[in-house]
Amino acid sequence: MLVREYMTPTVFTLNEQARLLDAALMIRRTGKRHIPVLRDDGRLAGIVTDRDVARMAPSILGRITPDQYNAVYESTPITMAMTGDPVTVTPETSMQVAVSLLYARKIGALPVVEQDRVVGILTVTDALGLLDSLLSGSSQAAAVGEGTVNP
Repeated sequence: MLVREYMTPTVFTLNEQARLLDAALMIRRTGKRHIPVLRDDGRLAGIVTDRDVARMAPSILGRITPDQYNAVYESTPITMAMTGDPVTVTPETSMQVAVSLLYARKIGALPVVEQDRVVGILTVTDALGLLDSLLSGSSQAAAVGEGTVNP
């Protein structure tokens, strides 16, 4: 089982010149929680998550105006919020290695890189898809062997 079989091949990215507002809007528009950040030459610079964006937001308990709140999003470089030089995998990485990285490092996504280009992303949700198919297959096989099937 290889990463290429389970990764999400359509990746929404941001350029490292982007602002926090760009990340917040992309996350809201696409529903994606992990956004790779690319250098001008297309190579991976980092990854920003919905949690990174939330962490950088000013507290609504503070005494700031809506304009000041928005100014933080408009002026904060994405590079301040992102994780630089993230852990990556290739399409040929085994799923066992990829899942071990997600688990051991407590991260939610691994950019999939091939020849210095982002070609996909493997998320915990993708890994859960693999787990679901494995558990479904083994439970159905065991149930068939016992003569009963419970959906």
